[in-house]
Amino acid sequence: MIQANLEGECKLKAILQENKTFIQGTWERIGAKISKTSQRIQDGFPHTTINGVYDDWHDELSWWTNSFWAGILWQLYKDDPSNETYKVYAQSIEKKMDAVLHSYDQLHHDVGFMWLLTSVLNHELTGYQGARQRALLAASVLSSRYNFAGGYIRAWNGSGNDGWAIIDCMMNIPLLFWASEQSNDDRFKHIGIQHADKTLKAFVREDGSVHHIVSFDEKTGEVVDIPRGQGYASGSSWSRGQSWAIYGFAQTYNWTGKTEYLQAAKRIAHYVLTCLPLNGYVPLCDYRQPANATLLDSSAGAITACGLIEIAKAVPEAEKDLYLQSAILILKALDEQCAIWDLSDECLLTKATAAFHPGNNPRTAVENGALIYGDYYFLEAIAKLRALL
Repeated sequence: MIQANLEGECKLKAILQENKTFIQGTWERIGAKISKTSQRIQDGFPHTTINGVYDDWHDELSWWTNSFWAGILWQLYKDDPSNETYKVYAQSIEKKMDAVLHSYDQLHHDVGFMWLLTSVLNHELTGYQGARQRALLAASVLSSRYNFAGGYIRAWNGSGNDGWAIIDCMMNIPLLFWASEQSNDDRFKHIGIQHADKTLKAFVREDGSVHHIVSFDEKTGEVVDIPRGQGYASGSSWSRGQSWAIYGFAQTYNWTGKTEYLQAAKRIAHYVLTCLPLNGYVPLCDYRQPANATLLDSSAGAITACGLIEIAKAVPEAEKDLYLQSAILILKALDEQCAIWDLSDECLLTKATAAFHPGNNPRTAVENGALIYGDYYFLEAIAKLRALL
């Protein structure tokens, strides 16, 4: 057993060394570009690029993607704490978001995304207690959305979707696990686990594909409908939903140590890894979209890579190379086919799609364009690989 472990470790290190030039070079290109684009974006709220320039969502501070630019800045500050400018911009973004944090009607299930990448990172990197208080308040808001009869965290607000939950929320519940650890209060953790259990039971299909939305009876928790969501159709396989599931279950395993979550992450990953090679490792918007559809989603690839790296860190040595090699293949494909390293476009990645059916809001109808969270998770995946070197 010891010999097998040593061989596995050697193989893993060999894979990383073989790809060291790509990993380090990509990180340097990211840093060089952000050092330039940040001079204009500063403490803004980018979502997508228009004619090569990132837009700004100051007028809709409750929009769920408004934390990702701050996340990018914090990741670069973590690598180089001497760059105070990144910290100043990120903290300014966080402070502006107080207008949402103290406005109940604007808060929703994505408070995890919004304050994990702002306040939690701020507290972890600077020790600032005000950031900790913000994140704990956000965790309290998220826990208040828990449906006790159904065992799930409700998605969105308004009427008509009262019993809805979404696969994306697997990425929000790490805020609850963090809050339990910070407050020494297991209530947050229990809600996170029960939501993960419900998601595993109701969202993950036998073949490893997942639903985007499940509608539950609010009084019983029974499934009443499977709405289409952002994929091609009900029963299809929205690629970003798959990526949220891989990374979300992997993170939930990291926080809880419950092996069923790691097994779920692996099962979903195996399904995705049968789909990716058919399209050169850049995900389709939906893995079951019609053959003549041309929509891609590079953001799904970046998120998937993050999840695969986390799985590689958790599984036995003999399994690690499958997940690590696959993550690197995806990231190389994104670099070769989607990355923009000059200033013709401020994004890092193009060829991202928000939803197969764009909907009625032209501002969010991104098709084969840029999405700030694709940039963030691409950067995060490369940072994860650097940490393993």
